[in-house]
Amino acid sequence: MNAVIETRGLTKTYGSVRALDGLDLTIPKGGVYGVLGPNGAGKSTLFRILLGLIRATDGTASVMGGGVGDVGAMRRMGSMIETPRFPPFMTARQVLRWLALEHGVGGETDIPYWLERVGLTQAADRKVRGFSVGMMQRLGVAAALMSRPELVILDEPTSGMDPPGIQEMRALIRSLATEDGVTVVLASHQLLEVQRVCDRVAILNRGKLVREGAVGELTAIGERLRLVGTPIEKVLSGLSVAATRDGDAVLADIKRSEGPALIRALVEQGVDIHEARWVGTDLEAIFFTETGSVQTPEADHAG
Repeated sequence: MNAVIETRGLTKTYGSVRALDGLDLTIPKGGVYGVLGPNGAGKSTLFRILLGLIRATDGTASVMGGGVGDVGAMRRMGSMIETPRFPPFMTARQVLRWLALEHGVGGETDIPYWLERVGLTQAADRKVRGFSVGMMQRLGVAAALMSRPELVILDEPTSGMDPPGIQEMRALIRSLATEDGVTVVLASHQLLEVQRVCDRVAILNRGKLVREGAVGELTAIGERLRLVGTPIEKVLSGLSVAATRDGDAVLADIKRSEGPALIRALVEQGVDIHEARWVGTDLEAIFFTETGSVQTPEADHAG
């Protein structure tokens, strides 16, 4: 597995507070990788260290095969940390042109293309002082992508967006990974969106890694067969495995390979099967279990 980011024993302290506490993390090349955690978990601190904005207290980190701050590695990266801010008197087009010149890629950047890609074509010549939070997020994403990086780090890219905007950003992020070959690392408190868009996730809590893995593997833990059939009493009595009732359905603890035989047996016993599907644990449940959170996590701007 080729890694684009590796940390070993990464630690950051602020007085007696340990924002990161010996973090060991490996993020593979390719796909979309989610970094999750409640407030103060260390997500933003991790990103700031990787981008060379702050220094670690202890431990090591590498990005794109180079050390943090390596000029060659940094040129292959893009980022958007927290809500971006731009000169209010500039238009969206002017902002991207200004940033392209600052990064030395002015003549190589197709600004209309990136404005279209993030859905800002109609607002290209509007001054950003009138932009909503969601529009500023879109512009920030365009700024992170216009140098065509191999790795992009996005902190809360859908903050302030309405549902259609969130759906568009999800599609953009997936297309970056699947069509452009960009490795996308993102933090988000919208766990359903993370489950839909990410290939792998890391869950941080109090500066430590508490869970990591492929989304499909994590959510398949405790997978059960959900059956809706009539009469439901016959469904329950006809099962030879542990099962529980869930409203008008039955949840059966069974392996996938045994599912077809079980359904055939129920049909032979006179049960009408209306629905049969596999259900697993969702990412939200895993998050709450691993972090002890009692409510939906919010953006980690403090740590």
